[in-house]
Amino acid sequence: MIWAPLPPMSSGQLVLISILAFLPIVLNLWAIWHSFTREFPTPAEKMAWFGAAVFIPVLGGLAYLLFGRKRGKKPL
Repeated sequence: MIWAPLPPMSSGQLVLISILAFLPIVLNLWAIWHSFTREFPTPAEKMAWFGAAVFIPVLGGLAYLLFGRKRGKKPL
């Protein structure tokens, strides 16, 4: 058998696994939304951050959170 059945888990373990599984997805969706709604010094930089979050999901979102978030300004 290729796939072994999962061992029985408590509800607390299932909640923890669910949070850990959805955290990268939420981080990436937030990076896409945030980069799309902010103004950057150049349109190319904006598209670079947006593209990184879309095409390199977990690493792009994390890089935006660490380096790109403060470069974007709120539109007036």
